[in-house]
Order: sequence, then C-alpha cells, then structure tokens
Amino acid sequence: MMRPRGFSHVGLTVSDFGRAVRFYWDVFGCPLIAVSEMPPERVRAFFGISDPSPKCTIGWIRLPDGGVVELFAFEPKEPKAALRWNSPNFTHVALHVKGIDRWHQHLTANGVPCLSTPQKTPAGYSLFYAQDPDGNLIELIDIGYRYHLLIWVGGIMALYARLRRFRGYYEPTSPP
Repeated sequence: MMRPRGFSHVGLTVSDFGRAVRFYWDVFGCPLIAVSEMPPERVRAFFGISDPSPKCTIGWIRLPDGGVVELFAFEPKEPKAALRWNSPNFTHVALHVKGIDRWHQHLTANGVPCLSTPQKTPAGYSLFYAQDPDGNLIELIDIGYRYHLLIWVGGIMALYARLRRFRGYYEPTSPP
C-alpha cells in the first residue's frame, strides 16, 4: 500500500506578503525560513494564471513542531472568495496549543479577530477560531493530555479505529 510519510505543509494565499510574515512572527513566533520568487512562466504553468507577466512570492513559515505554513502572494490579485463551510474546500488551519484561555487573551490583546471565546467540545477539547489579516481561519485547539497520546500512540489508535471502530467507512459502497 502506498502511504505518505507525513504531513508536509499547508498553503495560504495572502494579499500582502510582508504583513503576513509579520503576523505569523508577532502573534505565533513562527519564523520565515525561506522565500522564493517564481518566474512568470512557472506561475502561468503551475497555477493557470493567464496574465502575461504574473508574479508570485512564496515563503515558508515554520511552526515549533516542524509544521510549515506556505504563504503565496500573487500579482495580479483576485478578489477574496467568501468561505462557505458547507461547500467542499479548504476551510482552516489548526494549531495545537496549551492554555487555550491564555491564547485567547494573547490574540485579543494583539488585535487578532477571534470568532468566539474558547468553547469546550463534547470530547473535552477546547477550541476557538481566529483570523489572520486576510481573514483566513486559524483554529486554536487544546486537546490537553491527548496531545501526547496523539503523538506517541497515534498509529496504534489509527489501526484500532480502522479495524474496529470505524470499519464501515473502509468498506466499499459501490464498485469502482
């Protein structure tokens, strides 16, 4: 069976590259680790942008656990599309945090829009959503002691879930 080695990164298109870099550094302490300017022919080929001389700046922001947020800033820019949760698309980036109430206070004190106060889920996690300067949604989630279980025993938990608890999701529903 072919499987990925792990999660690599998530990409976000931003309207102002410098502002986004400063936001992720000032608010989350995530440094910019690399920047690249794509030549126009690659921007057209990779992203299907038909402008005669498109530009794209790409930067990589590193999170403490090694995760990466890839930032894209294009010229020309398109207007931001409205997010619709019930439409298939990417909706948000989620960050594991410890001390959800302190994080909410930190973000609101720094002028970061938060969509609610921290909420507790039926499973006992706490989370809330914030927005970056372009309105991209960032979920901050505190799963408590389960974080260590996820890191250390996640593979065993996934095997159990696939073979027992969620077996029905893996059974074919119709011929391919």
